[in-house]
Amino acid sequence: MNTKNTGKATNEEIKARFDRDVERFSNLETGQQTTIDAPLTIELCTEAAKRITPDAKELLDIGCGAGNYSLKMLSKIPGLNCTLNDLSMPMLDKAKERVSAETNGTVTIIQNDMLNLDLPHNHFDIVLAAATFHHLRTDEDWELMFTKIYTALKPGGSIWISDLIKHDSKQIDQLFQDKYSAYLETLGGPEYRQHVLDYIAYEDTPRSVGYQLDLLKKVGFKETEILHKNSCFAAFGGIK
Repeated sequence: MNTKNTGKATNEEIKARFDRDVERFSNLETGQQTTIDAPLTIELCTEAAKRITPDAKELLDIGCGAGNYSLKMLSKIPGLNCTLNDLSMPMLDKAKERVSAETNGTVTIIQNDMLNLDLPHNHFDIVLAAATFHHLRTDEDWELMFTKIYTALKPGGSIWISDLIKHDSKQIDQLFQDKYSAYLETLGGPEYRQHVLDYIAYEDTPRSVGYQLDLLKKVGFKETEILHKNSCFAAFGGIK
């Protein structure tokens, strides 16, 4: 992703942080502690995917981390062929180990920036992207990523996104930033709150739900749906 002149973290810096934290991210309760309603959104995204394509065969998990979303998807549709993408090789190794134990399908890993993915056309039934698109920087990056996904999905396939978001209204954005700050303080006090807010400010450039739904439509998705929203987090997607 393009980090020139943004003052934001580079891919290598982001990769290094996740390389060091594989075990924590292997546990949904600890790895997603800072994500509001993480257990609910993983359930909704995977259930939505199952309802749209109950006979799915091919899954792509972008920014898969330790494989939590793929594992949940396999609990609903067994035997999927799983393509796992992440920047972090230690994360991919853990994801491959865990996912391979749960499917008799093929498991393929791709260590690369998601913007560099060279994906087959009309191939995937389901694309999952949890807590990863907020690392995209420019509008061009966002459109390129969404276009890649649209092209890679089979007609009738779907993408489901669970992510940190911002809000288009400055006042509403501040409202939910304040509420999120208060939530973080309940998890670990003022120091923990500031630690999380600092790395979000350095690493992340989220977009609003409205921005992303409009972009999904722009690149070709025929239907978009919001599954859940709470504070600075949302789950939503599109159907090709």
